Amino acid sequence: MRRWLPGFVALSAIWGASFALIKVAVEAGVAPVWVALWRSLLGAVTLWIVLLLRGERAPRDRALWGHSAMVAVLLNTVPFTLFSFGETRVSSVLAGVMNATTPLFTLLFAVLTVPEDRRPGARRLCGLALGFVGVLTVLGAWHGLGSGATVGALACLSAACCYGAGFAYLRRFLSGRPESVTTLSALQIGCAAAELGLVAPLAAGAPHWPGAAAAGALLVLGGLGTGLAYLLNLGLIRAAGTAVASAVTYVMPLWSTALGAAFLAEPVGWNALAGGVLVIAAVALTRPRRLPAASAVPPPPKERQPVG
Repeated sequence: MRRWLPGFVALSAIWGASFALIKVAVEAGVAPVWVALWRSLLGAVTLWIVLLLRGERAPRDRALWGHSAMVAVLLNTVPFTLFSFGETRVSSVLAGVMNATTPLFTLLFAVLTVPEDRRPGARRLCGLALGFVGVLTVLGAWHGLGSGATVGALACLSAACCYGAGFAYLRRFLSGRPESVTTLSALQIGCAAAELGLVAPLAAGAPHWPGAAAAGALLVLGGLGTGLAYLLNLGLIRAAGTAVASAVTYVMPLWSTALGAAFLAEPVGWNALAGGVLVIAAVALTRPRRLPAASAVPPPPKERQPVG
């Protein structure tokens, strides 16, 4: 029996459920920037507690803190806010499909910024083109792109684009660091919480009690989906390798679609399903033919997959 399978299923379910949890929060009236702040703050608290329990200390390297702050902007502060804003206008189902484009944007930014990736090959370029067709299918581009739903969908797509830029930046400046993935994750999410803590009161005023359901959704979204899930992903990489861990990207849209339809009664249009299939196929084409095997040594942070 594959011992990593329960962790794989749990991780894909946690990250796939994040879009439904966001939807519950924004429909209860929580401002998108406050959704982003609460999930970052709760995730940071969780990771720092784990860090202290492991006896690790926060680095004092100013350059590391600066790069972590920038990564937080690209992987947390901006995309968390954009996904929350997007879900005020579109379903969690569509947001989950848009999040699946993250590997496509990651490849695009790698081609633009990483010398060894400047020649992606015909197969991976075809994957990028297919992904673009998939996005247009999800958007229903033949109906025009002027509706409020389109604005929400483009916000989610922009969030995935931020993820792609963030992973390219992380690969260039932090992938060779000696610190553990737990330490780097704690720094990153902590910086995001600090950034959003400055922005949220100015952008959306003071927070308010949204009700037990929304508060519970934010607690799970932050503590589990933005905190412990990072550690679960690390365990999966160690147990099964990066190829298996990265395959979570394929399964997350299945969870987000199923949960959105079952628990939020969200409609699932044919174009969302067809576009999602095209996007997942595009991601498969853009993956390198050979991926690193499992190792006892934690891989660089670029191997982590983002949550929506």
